[in-house]
Amino acid sequence: MKALITGATRGIGKNIAESLDAEIFAVGRNEKLLSNYKNYFVCDLAKQNELEELGNYIEKNKIDILINNAGEYVYSRIEDLNYTSIEHIVRVNLEAPLYLISKAVPYMKKKKWGRIINIGSISGVMGEACASTYSATKAGLIGTSKALALELAEFGITVNTINPGWVDTDMGNSSANDGDWSKTEIIECIPQKRFVTPNEITGMIKYLISDDARGVTGQSINLCAGLSVGY
Repeated sequence: MKALITGATRGIGKNIAESLDAEIFAVGRNEKLLSNYKNYFVCDLAKQNELEELGNYIEKNKIDILINNAGEYVYSRIEDLNYTSIEHIVRVNLEAPLYLISKAVPYMKKKKWGRIINIGSISGVMGEACASTYSATKAGLIGTSKALALELAEFGITVNTINPGWVDTDMGNSSANDGDWSKTEIIECIPQKRFVTPNEITGMIKYLISDDARGVTGQSINLCAGLSVGY
Protein backbone atom coordinates (compact mmCIF):
# COMPACT_ATOMS: atom_id res chain seq x y z
CA MET A 1 0.00 0.00 0.00
CA LYS A 2 1.13 3.51 -0.81
CA ALA A 3 -0.25 6.28 1.40
CA LEU A 4 0.06 9.96 0.54
CA ILE A 5 -0.56 12.36 3.42
CA THR A 6 -0.85 16.11 3.04
CA GLY A 7 0.23 18.32 5.91
CA ALA A 8 2.68 15.63 7.06
CA THR A 9 5.25 17.84 8.78
CA ARG A 10 3.43 18.48 12.05
CA GLY A 11 0.49 17.63 14.25
CA ILE A 12 -2.02 15.05 13.06
CA GLY A 13 -0.35 14.55 9.69
CA LYS A 14 3.06 13.86 11.20
CA ASN A 15 1.57 11.35 13.60
CA ILE A 16 -0.18 9.55 10.74
CA ALA A 17 2.94 9.49 8.57
CA GLU A 18 5.08 8.10 11.39
CA SER A 19 2.60 5.43 12.47
CA LEU A 20 0.91 4.02 9.37
CA ASP A 21 1.92 0.58 8.12
CA ALA A 22 2.33 1.55 4.47
CA GLU A 23 4.84 3.12 2.12
CA ILE A 24 4.56 6.79 3.05
CA PHE A 25 4.55 9.73 0.64
CA ALA A 26 4.68 12.89 2.73
CA VAL A 27 3.51 16.28 1.48
CA GLY A 28 4.04 19.68 3.05
CA ARG A 29 5.55 23.12 2.58
CA ASN A 30 8.68 22.73 4.71
CA GLU A 31 11.33 20.77 2.79
CA LYS A 32 13.66 20.60 5.80
CA LEU A 33 11.03 18.74 7.83
CA LEU A 34 9.91 16.63 4.88
CA SER A 35 13.46 15.42 4.23
CA ASN A 36 13.06 13.06 7.19
CA TYR A 37 10.89 10.91 4.93
CA LYS A 38 12.14 8.66 2.12
CA ASN A 39 9.41 9.86 -0.24
CA TYR A 40 8.26 13.45 -0.04
CA PHE A 41 6.91 16.27 -2.15
CA VAL A 42 7.11 19.98 -1.34
CA CYS A 43 3.84 21.70 -2.17
CA ASP A 44 1.83 24.76 -1.24
CA LEU A 45 -1.72 23.58 -1.85
CA ALA A 46 -2.89 27.15 -2.42
CA LYS A 47 -0.72 27.46 -5.56
CA GLN A 48 -2.25 25.96 -8.69
CA ASN A 49 1.01 25.05 -10.43
CA GLU A 50 2.35 23.24 -7.35
CA LEU A 51 -0.96 21.46 -6.82
CA GLU A 52 -0.97 20.24 -10.41
CA GLU A 53 2.59 18.96 -10.01
CA LEU A 54 1.48 17.08 -6.91
CA GLY A 55 -1.35 15.58 -8.95
CA ASN A 56 1.20 14.27 -11.44
CA TYR A 57 3.23 12.87 -8.54
CA ILE A 58 0.18 10.98 -7.29
CA GLU A 59 -0.43 9.47 -10.72
CA LYS A 60 3.22 8.53 -11.20
CA ASN A 61 3.51 6.78 -7.82
CA LYS A 62 0.17 4.93 -8.03
CA ILE A 63 -1.14 6.08 -4.68
CA ASP A 64 -3.91 3.86 -3.31
CA ILE A 65 -4.42 5.54 0.08
CA LEU A 66 -5.01 9.29 0.03
CA ILE A 67 -5.28 11.18 3.29
CA ASN A 68 -6.30 14.80 2.85
CA ASN A 69 -5.10 16.15 6.17
CA ALA A 70 -3.68 19.61 5.38
CA GLY A 71 -5.90 22.49 6.34
CA GLU A 72 -5.85 26.06 7.55
CA TYR A 73 -7.88 27.72 10.28
CA VAL A 74 -9.00 31.34 10.33
CA TYR A 75 -10.66 32.96 13.33
CA SER A 76 -12.46 36.04 12.08
CA ARG A 77 -15.81 37.74 12.36
CA ILE A 78 -17.65 37.64 9.05
CA GLU A 79 -17.47 41.41 8.51
CA ASP A 80 -13.67 41.30 8.80
CA LEU A 81 -13.19 38.76 6.00
CA ASN A 82 -11.98 39.80 2.57
CA TYR A 83 -12.09 38.02 -0.78
CA THR A 84 -8.43 36.98 -0.67
CA SER A 85 -8.69 35.28 2.72
CA ILE A 86 -11.90 33.48 1.72
CA GLU A 87 -10.39 32.28 -1.55
CA HIS A 88 -7.23 31.04 0.18
CA ILE A 89 -8.91 28.84 2.78
CA VAL A 90 -11.38 27.43 0.24
CA ARG A 91 -8.47 26.48 -2.03
CA VAL A 92 -6.47 24.77 0.70
CA ASN A 93 -9.28 23.10 2.64
CA LEU A 94 -11.69 22.07 -0.12
CA GLU A 95 -10.49 22.60 -3.69
CA ALA A 96 -7.11 20.90 -3.15
CA PRO A 97 -8.57 17.71 -1.65
CA LEU A 98 -11.08 17.44 -4.51
CA TYR A 99 -8.34 17.85 -7.09
CA LEU A 100 -6.00 15.34 -5.46
CA ILE A 101 -8.82 12.80 -5.24
CA SER A 102 -9.45 13.24 -8.96
CA LYS A 103 -5.83 12.33 -9.67
CA ALA A 104 -5.74 9.33 -7.31
CA VAL A 105 -9.01 7.68 -8.34
CA PRO A 106 -8.08 6.36 -11.82
CA TYR A 107 -5.42 4.04 -10.40
CA MET A 108 -7.66 3.01 -7.51
CA LYS A 109 -10.39 2.10 -10.01
CA LYS A 110 -7.93 0.04 -12.02
CA LYS A 111 -6.79 -1.74 -8.87
CA LYS A 112 -10.38 -2.18 -7.64
CA TRP A 113 -9.25 -0.99 -4.22
CA GLY A 114 -8.60 2.35 -2.62
CA ARG A 115 -8.99 4.36 0.56
CA ILE A 116 -9.70 8.08 0.68
CA ILE A 117 -9.83 9.74 4.09
CA ASN A 118 -10.60 13.41 4.51
CA ILE A 119 -9.73 15.09 7.80
CA GLY A 120 -12.64 17.37 8.51
CA SER A 121 -13.52 19.04 11.80
CA ILE A 122 -16.28 19.07 14.35
CA SER A 123 -16.70 22.70 13.24
CA GLY A 124 -17.99 21.38 9.92
CA VAL A 125 -20.63 19.36 11.77
CA MET A 126 -21.76 21.83 14.43
CA GLY A 127 -20.58 25.18 13.14
CA GLU A 128 -18.24 27.54 14.94
CA ALA A 129 -18.80 31.22 15.54
CA CYS A 130 -16.12 33.44 14.01
CA ALA A 131 -14.81 30.56 11.90
CA SER A 132 -17.33 30.57 9.06
CA THR A 133 -14.87 29.87 6.24
CA TYR A 134 -13.27 27.02 8.17
CA SER A 135 -16.65 25.53 9.08
CA ALA A 136 -17.90 25.87 5.50
CA THR A 137 -14.91 24.10 3.96
CA LYS A 138 -14.94 21.28 6.49
CA ALA A 139 -18.67 20.78 5.93
CA GLY A 140 -17.83 20.64 2.24
CA LEU A 141 -15.49 17.70 2.87
CA ILE A 142 -18.33 15.80 4.51
CA GLY A 143 -20.51 16.32 1.44
CA THR A 144 -17.63 15.37 -0.84
CA SER A 145 -17.10 12.10 1.01
CA LYS A 146 -20.78 11.16 0.84
CA ALA A 147 -21.05 11.88 -2.88
CA LEU A 148 -17.82 10.11 -3.81
CA ALA A 149 -18.64 7.11 -1.62
CA LEU A 150 -21.69 6.55 -3.84
CA GLU A 151 -19.79 7.20 -7.05
CA LEU A 152 -16.88 4.91 -6.22
CA ALA A 153 -18.49 2.12 -4.17
CA GLU A 154 -18.58 -0.40 -7.03
CA PHE A 155 -14.82 -0.06 -7.48
CA GLY A 156 -13.86 -1.16 -3.97
CA ILE A 157 -12.95 2.40 -2.99
CA THR A 158 -14.12 3.79 0.34
CA VAL A 159 -14.34 7.48 1.16
CA ASN A 160 -14.81 8.76 4.70
CA THR A 161 -14.37 11.90 6.77
CA ILE A 162 -12.96 12.03 10.29
CA ASN A 163 -14.08 15.09 12.24
CA PRO A 164 -11.73 15.80 15.15
CA GLY A 165 -12.78 18.08 17.94
CA TRP A 166 -10.11 19.97 19.83
CA VAL A 167 -6.82 18.13 19.26
CA ASP A 168 -3.69 18.37 21.37
CA THR A 169 -1.43 19.73 18.62
CA ASP A 170 0.29 23.06 17.99
CA MET A 171 -2.57 24.08 15.67
CA GLY A 172 -5.23 23.02 18.17
CA ASN A 173 -3.60 24.86 21.03
CA SER A 174 -2.92 28.01 19.01
CA SER A 175 -6.52 28.00 17.76
CA ALA A 176 -7.69 27.84 21.37
CA ASN A 177 -5.52 30.82 22.21
CA ASP A 178 -6.79 32.82 19.21
CA GLY A 179 -10.41 32.75 20.36
CA ASP A 180 -12.36 34.55 23.05
CA TRP A 181 -12.14 31.64 25.51
CA SER A 182 -9.10 30.19 27.25
CA LYS A 183 -8.05 26.56 26.79
CA THR A 184 -9.24 25.84 30.34
CA GLU A 185 -12.68 27.23 29.53
CA ILE A 186 -12.82 25.22 26.30
CA ILE A 187 -11.99 21.98 28.14
CA GLU A 188 -14.84 22.66 30.56
CA CYS A 189 -17.24 22.58 27.56
CA ILE A 190 -15.98 19.19 26.33
CA PRO A 191 -17.89 16.26 27.88
CA GLN A 192 -14.71 14.20 28.45
CA LYS A 193 -12.88 17.30 29.73
CA ARG A 194 -9.89 16.83 27.43
CA PHE A 195 -8.49 17.40 23.97
CA VAL A 196 -8.25 14.27 21.81
CA THR A 197 -4.78 13.06 20.83
CA PRO A 198 -3.30 12.61 17.35
CA ASN A 199 -2.85 8.90 18.19
CA GLU A 200 -6.63 8.50 18.41
CA ILE A 201 -7.07 9.90 14.92
CA THR A 202 -4.29 7.73 13.53
CA GLY A 203 -5.92 4.71 15.16
CA MET A 204 -9.18 5.45 13.38
CA ILE A 205 -7.32 5.79 10.08
CA LYS A 206 -5.62 2.44 10.61
CA TYR A 207 -9.05 0.88 11.00
CA LEU A 208 -10.55 2.65 7.97
CA ILE A 209 -7.79 1.47 5.64
CA SER A 210 -8.07 -2.12 6.86
CA ASP A 211 -10.15 -4.82 5.20
CA ASP A 212 -12.25 -4.97 8.35
CA ALA A 213 -13.61 -1.53 7.37
CA ARG A 214 -14.36 -2.32 3.72
CA GLY A 215 -18.08 -1.78 4.40
CA VAL A 216 -17.53 1.63 6.00
CA THR A 217 -17.90 4.33 3.37
CA GLY A 218 -19.50 7.75 3.06
CA GLN A 219 -19.35 8.20 6.82
CA SER A 220 -18.74 11.32 8.85
CA ILE A 221 -17.02 10.12 12.02
CA ASN A 222 -16.90 12.52 14.94
CA LEU A 223 -13.80 11.93 17.05
CA CYS A 224 -14.30 14.74 19.50
CA ALA A 225 -14.38 13.51 23.12
CA GLY A 226 -18.17 13.87 23.08
CA LEU A 227 -18.26 17.48 21.91
CA SER A 228 -20.79 16.79 19.14
CA VAL A 229 -23.27 15.11 21.50
CA GLY A 230 -24.02 18.17 23.58
CA TYR A 231 -23.12 19.73 26.89
